[in-house]
Amino acid sequence: MFDPTLIAKCADPDLKPAIVEKFIAEAGSPNPLMVAVKSGDRLILVPLPKTSEEAMAIVSKYVGNAVVRVGVTQYPAGIGVKDASELKPEIMDACENIRVGTALFAKVYRIVVKWYGSSPPEALDDAVFAWKTGYFEGKSVFLEPDPGKLDPGASARQTVDGADGPEVQATTKRTEASDQTDPSRADPRIDLSRINGTRSAYAE
Repeated sequence: MFDPTLIAKCADPDLKPAIVEKFIAEAGSPNPLMVAVKSGDRLILVPLPKTSEEAMAIVSKYVGNAVVRVGVTQYPAGIGVKDASELKPEIMDACENIRVGTALFAKVYRIVVKWYGSSPPEALDDAVFAWKTGYFEGKSVFLEPDPGKLDPGASARQTVDGADGPEVQATTKRTEASDQTDPSRADPRIDLSRINGTRSAYAE
């Protein structure tokens, strides 16, 4: 378990401490100087840095050519950076890494929660997975716009109050479309009013 005092001091206030702890435990590293480098699915072995200067030297060597993750939160070092010279050594500081890492993860979590329409446990699991891979629903999650503050209970309340939730609405639309195109489910009523040029009683 990571130092709760450091989490309380440095983590994004939009995230509950329990969420931050789970995030760091599953996607981060206990070593503030940890640098992980991947090219595609291949993990590139790099020396374990002993100082922030050594860590930054590794980051500068690979950023732009590979996926580089750094520090406690395994922050994606290349995000929003056009050149390695823009990288600051402060990213290797535990508190600063937690600050920027949890701020970015909070955005990822909001994106996932918006997709779910609520915040079930699966949303957090998917957010952690999206952080690890960099993708959610086929899109680069770090580059997606922040949906902003969400009310995870809105969808549930809407359904309880009698209005259909998004999943029900989507299902209804699909069913209606299917009814219109599927001959076996077409409306069986037949207009008999024109047979023999007279209006049938069955058409009433």
